[in-house]
Amino acid sequence: MVDAATLETLRQQMRQGGGSRAHAKQAEKGKWSARQRIDYLLDDPSEAIEIGFLAGHELYAEPCPAAGVVVKIGKVQGVPCVIVANDATVKAGAWFPITAKKNLRAQELAMQNRIPILYLVDSAGVFLPMQDEVFPDKEHFGRIFRNNAVMSAMGIPQYAAIMGPCVAGGAYLPIMSDEAIIVEGTGSVFLAGPYLVKAAIGESTDTEALGGARMHSQVSGVTDYQARSDQEALDILKRLVAQTQRRTSFRWERATPMPPAISAEEMASLLPDDPTRPYDMYRVIEALVDASSFTEYKAGYGKTLITGYARIEGWPVGIVANQRLVVKSGRGEMQFGGVIYSDSADKATRFILNCNQKQIPIVFLQDVTGFMVGTRSEQGGIIKDGAKMVNAVANSIVPKYTVVVGNSYGAGNYAMCGRAYDPRLMVAWPTARIAVMGGAQAAQTLLQTYQREKKLSPEEEQALLAEIRARYERQMSPLYAAARLWVDELIHPHETRRYLSCMMEAAEWGYTPQPFSVGVIQT
Repeated sequence: MVDAATLETLRQQMRQGGGSRAHAKQAEKGKWSARQRIDYLLDDPSEAIEIGFLAGHELYAEPCPAAGVVVKIGKVQGVPCVIVANDATVKAGAWFPITAKKNLRAQELAMQNRIPILYLVDSAGVFLPMQDEVFPDKEHFGRIFRNNAVMSAMGIPQYAAIMGPCVAGGAYLPIMSDEAIIVEGTGSVFLAGPYLVKAAIGESTDTEALGGARMHSQVSGVTDYQARSDQEALDILKRLVAQTQRRTSFRWERATPMPPAISAEEMASLLPDDPTRPYDMYRVIEALVDASSFTEYKAGYGKTLITGYARIEGWPVGIVANQRLVVKSGRGEMQFGGVIYSDSADKATRFILNCNQKQIPIVFLQDVTGFMVGTRSEQGGIIKDGAKMVNAVANSIVPKYTVVVGNSYGAGNYAMCGRAYDPRLMVAWPTARIAVMGGAQAAQTLLQTYQREKKLSPEEEQALLAEIRARYERQMSPLYAAARLWVDELIHPHETRRYLSCMMEAAEWGYTPQPFSVGVIQT
């Protein structure tokens, strides 16, 4: 678990980028910081959401705050946009492997929602010591330019402002956008810089003649607009976005937003500090949805999953949430911590189909340890019922959003719309834990494997168990997940409604209902 104070401290560190000295050097050149540029573009910075704030945290030997690139989603001139800004204070805006992954996620968000994407380019290119992890593979640097081309064919507007260096392969990103702006004195674009040109062909030149603003605006015609400052470039960008037209008339019937029945201040106390203790997911739902808007589906059936319709900030949603069920019997209390049974999977499958039939977005609230195991469950067809649920999630055509509230283990992660199932937003709370299984279970499983290979003493067993548990605890942390972009953001619980509402507004901008089919599935 990550406490609120630690999360805020980390956010402050990420906002500093490469530090005060690096920011001072930016200012000396007449350049704004990446965050200043984004805030100037946004209609209301306080309403925007950030993606990948903690990406790169403790990932490399070299510090890489926020992966060296800032990504936000918010309104520009009334239009929902994805904004991507290189942070030149972090290694001159160099591209680490996680930087490429974060840029690809930004493009994916633009494609999923069919909203404009704005690139604020200021980068020296690939971080050369790690080029083998950035350059050659399918999900590496080159995929970004492929996405530029695909988005263009999809009719998704792409605008770029070249506000610093733009070198080598990176030169294609702004120029493959629909329209490109370049700033005099600071912006430059070329396939090879002056030193490489000298080494390659023996020609002596300088940055301005090779790829400066005047050359590309008045001689090569590579760029479309020439600006004298960051502010002027961003003003041009605003005017371009203002001319963007909606391509769909679709609208969800949004009601007047209502505050939840449980206040933001109370939310923090809804989940226990001990991740093994039960709590009531109904209370969490009450804290997220508009008051009195929740209508439960199949309330008395499959009780380890809660399904129902509600509204969040007025937007219609379907909710699929895990429930930690406590059952009292003659043998005492038994806790079923977010386990999915056959009846729960069946209920969820039917509900997901209904949401797709009605074109209602789905919010998944994850606190799942997996599907029920054991002879009785296997004979009852848990694999078949789980497969039906996974099928329905995978083939859903409505927007999906995932909030990791607590545990997110194994196949439960998949069935509850984990990263592999294309949620348009996946956020985690500080109480989240993501892994193939819990640390205690993993330790016992691995211990049995080791014991088959070698006889261990009791002391060796305990040492091995402690080592495995410690490793799993570190890897299950939401910080570990956020640093690797397994989740889009690690957020405070009270921020969830704002994140979901922002993404639903973005989804509405370019949403067109699609035919829905789940292939071979027996319901």
